[in-house]
Amino acid sequence: MSERSHVLIMDDEKNYLLVLQTLLEDAGYVVTAISDPETALAFLDESEVDVVVTDMKMPKVTGRDVLQRAKKKWIHIPVLIMTAFGSIESAVEVMKHGAFDYITKPFSNDELLLSIHNAVELSRVHRQYRLLQEAMEDRYGVHKIVGRSRAIRDVLVMVDRAAPSRSTVLITGESGTGKELVARAIHYSSHRKDKPFVSVNCMALNAGVLESELFGHEKGSFTGAVAMRRGRFEQADGGTLFLDEIGELTQDLQVKLLRVLQERRFERVGGSEPVDVDIRVVAATNKDIAELVTNGLLRDDLHYRLNVVQIPLPSLRERREDIPSLVAWFVEKVISENSMPSKSFSTEALNYLTGYEWPGNIRQLENVVESCLVLVPGPVISVDDLPPDIRDEEAQFKSAVDLLPVQLDLAGTLEKIEAALIRRALVRAELVQVKAAEYLGISKSLLQYKLKKYGITGH
Repeated sequence: MSERSHVLIMDDEKNYLLVLQTLLEDAGYVVTAISDPETALAFLDESEVDVVVTDMKMPKVTGRDVLQRAKKKWIHIPVLIMTAFGSIESAVEVMKHGAFDYITKPFSNDELLLSIHNAVELSRVHRQYRLLQEAMEDRYGVHKIVGRSRAIRDVLVMVDRAAPSRSTVLITGESGTGKELVARAIHYSSHRKDKPFVSVNCMALNAGVLESELFGHEKGSFTGAVAMRRGRFEQADGGTLFLDEIGELTQDLQVKLLRVLQERRFERVGGSEPVDVDIRVVAATNKDIAELVTNGLLRDDLHYRLNVVQIPLPSLRERREDIPSLVAWFVEKVISENSMPSKSFSTEALNYLTGYEWPGNIRQLENVVESCLVLVPGPVISVDDLPPDIRDEEAQFKSAVDLLPVQLDLAGTLEKIEAALIRRALVRAELVQVKAAEYLGISKSLLQYKLKKYGITGH
C-alpha cells in the first residue's frame, strides 16, 4: 500500500473509530481518525487526503453535510458513507449527491477494505490526471509561446483577451507558424482547461471518414460500423475542439458544422437522436480566408460563424528577432528529451539562421536545430554544420526568385528585395553598420542613405 494512501475517518463513536483505525492501519493505510466532524473538515483544508470515510448520523454535522461540503471544496476526494440506519432511499440519495459508496453497519471487514481500495485507486487516477493537466497547462500555456518581438506580443495580447470568452476563434497564418500551439494556449488559459482539448486535421482524412471522425456513428450505419462510436465533438464536450485546415471541409460538412456552431447539437452518422454538446471551436487555415469565400470553397455564413475572433500569426521571417530565443528553446528541448550532452550554435551560425527566409517557418527551424544537434558530434555547431540550403546564399536567392510571380512590378519588387537584403546584413552584422556595409559591398554612407529610404531602424 502506498504511503500516500491517506484515509480520514469521521465517527462520533470513539470506540468504533478506534476499531476502524486499527483495521485500516493493519491494511497499510495512513489513517487520521477524528470524532468531531467540524475538526475533520478543518483538517481537510490543511492536509492531503485520498479518501474520506464518514458516519451518516452525527450530532451537528451529518454525513450528508460532510459529503455536500466535500464535493464543493474537494471534488476529487471519494467519500464513503457508513450508517447503522440504512435504507434504499437514503442510499440512493447520497449516491445522487456524489458519494463513492454506501455501506450499512454492521459490515464485513473485507467489504469495507475492498470499497476503500477502489476509492484509493480512483483518487490516485484523479491525482495523476490533475498532474497531467498542470503539465499540459505549463507546456502549452500562453507563457510558453517563445518570443519578444512586437508581432508575437500582439498575438499574446489577443490570446489573453480571447481565452476567457466562449467566442469561436479563427487562427490564420502560413504552415508551420504554430497555429495549434496558439489554439492550445487559448484552451489552457480558459475556464475549460480541465476539460479535453481535441485536435482534428481536416486535410488528413477524406470526406466520408472525416464526417464519422467528427460526428461519430451509430452501429450498422455503414459497412464496418460494428459498434456505436463517439466522434470528436462528443470527445471535446466541455472543452475545446481545434479544427485545423478548415478550408478543406466539403460543403456538406460545412453545413453540419454550421449547425453545431448555431445549436450546439448534431446527430451521429446513421442516427436520428440529437446529441447536445458544450464546446468551444477554434479553427485554423493557412489559406487566405477571404479568397476561400470568394472562390466558393468556404460558405459565407460559416465564415461569419468561425471568424468571430481572428488571430493572424506572423511568419518567422516577420519576427526574425525571435529566432535566437526559439533556437535556444529547441536546443534545450532536444537535449533534455534525448539526454544529450550540452551543445550550442556559434554566433555566426546563429546569424545565418536569423537571416534565412524559413519558408517552413517554426516547424522547419525546429527540424534544422534537431538535425544539427543529432548529427554534429562536437559541442559547438558552426556555419559549416548547417544544411546547404541555409548556408548557400546563391541557392537561397535562386529559390526566392523562383517563388516570385511572372507578372510583377519590377521596380517595387527590387526595392523590397534590396530592403530585405539590408535587414539580413544588419542581423548578421549584429546591427554594426560598418560590418553590414562590408557584407553588402557598399559604403557606410550609402547604407545609411538606404536605411533612411526604406525606414529601417535596425531593430
